[in-house]
Amino acid sequence: MREPFATRIQDLQARMAESGIDTGLIEDPDNIYYLSGYWGYMGMDFGRPTVLVLGRNTPPALITPALEAEMAARMTRLDDIRPWTDGKDGEWRTPLDALVPGKSGGRIGIELDKTHPLIVRALRERRPAADFADLVPILGTMRLIKSADEIATMRQAGRVAVAMVEAARAKIAEGIPEYEIALAAIAAGTRKAAEFLDAEDDSGLFSPTIHNLQALQSGDGTCMVHRRSTVRRLRKGDPVYLCFCGVANFKRFKLGFDREFFVGTVSDAQARYYETALRAQQAALAHTRPGVPAEEVHAAAEEVYRTAGLDVAYRTGRAIGYSFLEWPQLKWGERTPLRAGMTLAVDGGITVPGTFGARVGDSIVVTDTGFEYLTDYPRELMVV
Repeated sequence: MREPFATRIQDLQARMAESGIDTGLIEDPDNIYYLSGYWGYMGMDFGRPTVLVLGRNTPPALITPALEAEMAARMTRLDDIRPWTDGKDGEWRTPLDALVPGKSGGRIGIELDKTHPLIVRALRERRPAADFADLVPILGTMRLIKSADEIATMRQAGRVAVAMVEAARAKIAEGIPEYEIALAAIAAGTRKAAEFLDAEDDSGLFSPTIHNLQALQSGDGTCMVHRRSTVRRLRKGDPVYLCFCGVANFKRFKLGFDREFFVGTVSDAQARYYETALRAQQAALAHTRPGVPAEEVHAAAEEVYRTAGLDVAYRTGRAIGYSFLEWPQLKWGERTPLRAGMTLAVDGGITVPGTFGARVGDSIVVTDTGFEYLTDYPRELMVV
């Protein structure tokens, strides 16, 4: 098994031993990739689970649909891949039974909030004496601090995101439909991602193609934060908001990134709201440094909103990495202290119901003295 995945497996096995866990089952695709390097295109949406199974002292085995087995072998270099076929020989349950202790009991680690109910039910029915433990906190802690190599890849993801917003900005004009802006962003992001990949090495199995639906609104549609692009055509004075949080993805890393533009002109009210959202984000970032509890970063942004006479609609940010949502979140009640190497999405946002939304967001890495942007693109009010 190649690095860094072999080291991660050894780390997880050591943590399982400390927690008294005999066998671990990983079904979340992001955790499977983190531990093995494999990402599949099938899953429970298609009724086809992939499960990574490992004992505290035994090497990992990957249970995966037979039609994915060749790709899994090339991606992971795992020695033990157990393919299964729809409708034959018990499907995935048969290799699962062979790998997981039976009715005698044992302590089994699963991702309690992530493992599909069908798999959990199969485990409980076949192993009534087993004790189940949660692997989510263990894996969350392992993934909390990013390595230098991971941060380098996230910087590349940031450059992909910037290429997308630059192309979107260049497309914005009166009369242009929203979906054309989204297409321009997706094409530019795909081309930039391709620059970082090499067909002759391990990165050649990554697709550069940007996918998922672009969150993009214009006019009074900007009060609907995650509405996707439509056929609406831009008009003079329109705000145009783009959220790249579902599409700024590269080599399995998922960034947060938001920008807003104004077509031809901007009203005084819109400008005030936008400047307030930006001040809130910058206040949060000013508090972002090692040792500061996550909720205090949120509190700094909230103070800006309250001073402006506005209510807070949502959290200020979240940890990012291989998943859209990682731990910790920047919100009340989250006392986890920030540490160098954490990567976060930090936002400022205001919604005026039925009328307007003002938002700005960036991905950052916490450093020894503060933070650095992963998405370095202008934040000032922009009229195009």
